[in-house]
Amino acid sequence: MSQPAAVATAPFLPTDFRAALGMFATGVTVVTARGANGQLVGLTANSFNSVSLDPPLVLWSLSRRSAALAVFRAGTHYAINVLAADQLALAERFAARVPERWAGVAWQPGPGGAPLIEGAAAHFECSNRSRYVEGDHVIFVGQVEHCAHRAGAAPLLFHGGHYYTEHPLRTRPAP
Repeated sequence: MSQPAAVATAPFLPTDFRAALGMFATGVTVVTARGANGQLVGLTANSFNSVSLDPPLVLWSLSRRSAALAVFRAGTHYAINVLAADQLALAERFAARVPERWAGVAWQPGPGGAPLIEGAAAHFECSNRSRYVEGDHVIFVGQVEHCAHRAGAAPLLFHGGHYYTEHPLRTRPAP
């Protein structure tokens, strides 16, 4: 089979790429784990996505420069906490380099030990199934072992460098 011909593309700047990616609205998550020494690790990520229903798989990605990378690579479990609209402060806290990041954060350990943040719109506790280095990030694929959601929770959204919450365009008729 012959290789497809290379397509000439116009050059673009990394800032253009980042701005274009920002036009895709995403949910906001805090991915959490517990290190071998018991240390709690958490970071804000909007690179979360479903992969498969059978088996239940999700993915997220982390910069190869992240200080938390070693914990996520070595750990057996992590949790993806999908933040609700009223958790903006948590999204900002876990996105910044702040001391005592976990101070005052209400959480409980999930069945696999990963921290589940109270009040989140949803939790996915995952076994660390596989990892792929691609470019400047590591893609983590997790097998969901436990999940839960808070019915009626409004999501926290990220679009164009800003946080939002949902505004329905149309309501569905009652069944």
